[in-house]
Amino acid sequence: MRLAITVWEGKVSPVFDTAGRLLVLDLDNKREIERFVIPLQEEDPSRRCLVIKRLGVNQLICGAISRPLQEMLSACEVQVTAWITGAYDRVLEAWLDGSLLDREEFRMPGRFQATESKGEIRRLK
Repeated sequence: MRLAITVWEGKVSPVFDTAGRLLVLDLDNKREIERFVIPLQEEDPSRRCLVIKRLGVNQLICGAISRPLQEMLSACEVQVTAWITGAYDRVLEAWLDGSLLDREEFRMPGRFQATESKGEIRRLK
């Protein structure tokens, strides 16, 4: 499986739509095989989505994301976990152990969180 996290200064980028770098990880049974960072220079939402698709990303973790871009990614069969904040290495650990969506420390202010199943946005209480 291929996981991507938008990164900025050691953290998850605050907004996917304007993120400039993408950490891409190849995983096998939640074990890291390879990682690399690529620039994410496309500003046009459809082209940004195409970059993610061409990379073969199955799962994306990011901060805020516009609804149209999230819907485009979901249509490309990319599961989006959005509204995430924090140091990307700690976010990765939490995702790998299955606790990311349960840990409030990784939720952006406003407490929005994406479900992993359908990419829908719901408000947490």
